[in-house]
Amino acid sequence: MDCLFCKIINGEVPSYKVYEDDIVYAFLDINPFGTGHTLIIPKKHYLNIEDIDNDTYFHIVEITKKLALEYKDKLHMDGYSICQNNGCAQEIKHFHMHLIPKYENEKKLSIEEVYHILKENR
Repeated sequence: MDCLFCKIINGEVPSYKVYEDDIVYAFLDINPFGTGHTLIIPKKHYLNIEDIDNDTYFHIVEITKKLALEYKDKLHMDGYSICQNNGCAQEIKHFHMHLIPKYENEKKLSIEEVYHILKENR
């Protein structure tokens, strides 16, 4: 399979992992829409929301919420957007959820700086 996200999960492509369990893998987006933009993906390949089973989908939602609460504490975000695209709206054809932190005064931190902040005290 030539899926970028599957390659990230398998360690063939490096990533800034912020969370992992048996079902999901979460990492910082290398082309972020904002400081701390994170992708939460299932380890099993699902094409889109029509393809994913409910248990996996709801687990991803649970982890997205967990990360949002952590980011409020560590990144001091003032809000956030959660987005999931399907079909022609998907750049990568592997189900993924976007967690995009929002700030009243936009923070301009590098991915490395965000990664370091999130990894502290873990």
